[in-house]
Amino acid sequence: MDFRQLRYFVAVYEEGHVGRAAERLSLSQPALSQQIRQLEHSLDVSLFERGNKRLLPTLAAHTLYNHALPLLDGLQRAREALRNFRGQALRTLAIGVLQTVRPSLVPQLLDRLRKAQPHLVVQIYELSGLEIERRLLNGTLDIGISYLPPRQPGLHGLLLYEDELQLVIPHTHPLREFKKVSLKQAAELPMLMLGEEFQVRQIWQAQLANLGRRPQVQAEMNNMGGILDSLAHTSLATVLPGRARDATDDPELLWKPLSEPRVPLKVGLVFRDAQRQQASVELLRNLLEEEIDPRQIGGSPLDVLG
Repeated sequence: MDFRQLRYFVAVYEEGHVGRAAERLSLSQPALSQQIRQLEHSLDVSLFERGNKRLLPTLAAHTLYNHALPLLDGLQRAREALRNFRGQALRTLAIGVLQTVRPSLVPQLLDRLRKAQPHLVVQIYELSGLEIERRLLNGTLDIGISYLPPRQPGLHGLLLYEDELQLVIPHTHPLREFKKVSLKQAAELPMLMLGEEFQVRQIWQAQLANLGRRPQVQAEMNNMGGILDSLAHTSLATVLPGRARDATDDPELLWKPLSEPRVPLKVGLVFRDAQRQQASVELLRNLLEEEIDPRQIGGSPLDVLG
C-alpha cells in the first residue's frame, strides 16, 4: 500500500463509481480498477461490493477511509513544510469554484490575477460545494467560491454577492407568459436538473420539502452548460441562480423569478484559516470588486460567516 493507492481509494470511496473517480483522477477506468484490486490484495480485504448503480464500501473500506484522510492531509502538509524549509515556498493559489456561480467571475479573475501577481500559478477547479469544503478542510484547496454559509465546521465565508434561484423554461413552455412563478407552481413541473451532489439541487429540494413536496425530476445532467444547451429542445424546466444567465445568450430560454417565497442565495469566498488566508482573501475580494456591484461586496475578511 502506498500514498498513490490511498489517494485512488479515497476517490473511489467518495464517488461511489469507478468511472467518476477515474475522471476526477484523470486516469483510465481499467488502470484505476487494477490499482484498487492491488490494494485489496496487499491488504487482504475486500473494500467494495457492487450495487445496482454504484460501488458499496465494506466495513473495511469505512475504516480505511477514516485513516486515509489524515494520512493524505499529513503528507500534503509535510510537502509544504519541506518546500518552505528549503526556501521554496509555494507560489500557487488553488481555488475551487461552483459551476453555478456567476460564470463571468472566473475569466475576469484569471486575467486580473495574472496582472496583479504575474509569478503566481493559479489552479482553478470546478467542483461541487461538498467537494470544495472537503478539499478546503484537507488542505488541497486554498479558497473556494461557493454558497454561504459554509456547511462544515471550521470554515469561514465572506460575502461577494447575493443572487436567487430562478425557473428556466423553453420559450414554448406553458408558463412562458408568466412574469413570476410561485414555488408551488414550480414544484409541479417536470424538471431537467443537476444531480443530487450539487448544492443548487439540495437547496431546491429543501425548499420543496418545506411545502411537503419533492422535485419532479425526469432527467439529470452533471453540467450546467449541458442543461442550458438541452433545455430548449425539451418541454422540461430547471432551476438555476439568476446570474447563471451570463452563461447563455439563447433567446429560446426564458428566466422567470420565483416567488411565494423567493429563494435567496449568498455567494462568497470560503476558506479555512481566516488569519493565514487573509492576504489571499483580500486579494481575490479586491480583484472581484470591478466585476461585482460594490454595494454587494461584504465587509472585512475578518467579518466572516463560519
